Amino acid sequence: MAVHTVATPATPSQDVPAVDLGPAVALSCRECGERFPLGPVFACVSCFGPLEVAYDLPTGDPEALRAAIEAGPANIWRYAPLLPVPADVATKPSLNPGFTQLVKADHLAAELGVTGGLYVKDDSGNPTHSFKDRVVAIAVEAARAFGFTTLSCSSTGNLAGAVGAAAARAGFRSCVFIPHDLEQGKVVMAAVYGGDLVGIEGNYDDVNRFCSELIGDPLGEGWGFVNVNLRPYYGEGSKSLAYEIAEQLGWRLPDQIVIPVASGSQLTKIDKGFKELIALGLVEDRPYKIFGAQAEGCSPVSTAYKAGHDVVRPQKPDTIAKSLAIGNPADGPYVLDIARRTGGAVEDVDDAQVVDAIKLLARTEGIFAETAGGVTVGVTRKLIEAGLIDPSLTTVVLNTGDGLKTLDAVAPTTGPTATIRPDLDAFRAAGLATS
Repeated sequence: MAVHTVATPATPSQDVPAVDLGPAVALSCRECGERFPLGPVFACVSCFGPLEVAYDLPTGDPEALRAAIEAGPANIWRYAPLLPVPADVATKPSLNPGFTQLVKADHLAAELGVTGGLYVKDDSGNPTHSFKDRVVAIAVEAARAFGFTTLSCSSTGNLAGAVGAAAARAGFRSCVFIPHDLEQGKVVMAAVYGGDLVGIEGNYDDVNRFCSELIGDPLGEGWGFVNVNLRPYYGEGSKSLAYEIAEQLGWRLPDQIVIPVASGSQLTKIDKGFKELIALGLVEDRPYKIFGAQAEGCSPVSTAYKAGHDVVRPQKPDTIAKSLAIGNPADGPYVLDIARRTGGAVEDVDDAQVVDAIKLLARTEGIFAETAGGVTVGVTRKLIEAGLIDPSLTTVVLNTGDGLKTLDAVAPTTGPTATIRPDLDAFRAAGLATS
């Protein structure tokens, strides 16, 4: 099957094969609004704007739809009527991610001075311990629909593991590409599933450019790159975070939400999910603020936001938060639009603040976040101190991955409280008996 990257409008003379992706009916350009047939494409032929999935969503009684969702499986497929997947998706081999915990973080709230309710959406509970399982699950269904045989991606780590695992479960070959200097935990997790793992000499943006070249070459025939030629479908998986948060809050939207920003796709899709819930009558139409979180060593969107710019200038990443180290974020301008439209902001924290925030979340709530989670918690604290987050309102903070993947970040300052001889006198001498 030929792999295309630029969409062509449908005309009566075209033979456009029908695909079953549930309520998805077309691809729509986010810039000019032109529509195209569903296919493995991600850019508009008219203006080269990014494409996203357009739907014919359910209409009718919101209560009936809400009841149907609540009766569904305890994973992402409970929201199948709102996602670009076939109706029988739950019967197919899948990692079945989603419906992770929304933790009421009272101890963290007390530390940060939040009185209106603070929650951590902990996506480290997914099968490969990051939110990437959500987006890959949707991309797999698109890959099936379009007849691909190999799943691939460019990745800062978590996505590589998610693709390897999902491909193994679904029966695809996988070949994924990563920067050569990723955290060892993520390298091992990506390799253990038996697919091909290729390190590229360079940073994530170099990896992504290589993958774009491979798509246009005969070598890429039959390959579905989940975050390139399948990107419109892949991105929709992040909407499930919006759906779950609203459902877990009793079918209401949070007043404020803090989301880590790498490419920016997750933030834009959570906003899209909130708007869909409002349009469907599943939640009350009320204001909400969206805040983006970046690491100071790779903060192109935060820098643009603070400068009042609409254009995001690329940066060369230099941060321990490697899962967020995308110096040229595809959705950066849309993140700026959403932060400004909702009354939110985009902020960043340095590496020391990231480590401190990882430890703070672990100490207060028993959640060991990877560096991206440290960024989000650190930015939340910074925004509260700056008066940009209202501590009297309901606030949700995202933790998108497991700290076991980024041990190097905390290992230098974390270890045994004491090392003693195996006797009570030594324990007493160490001063631990009453600590």
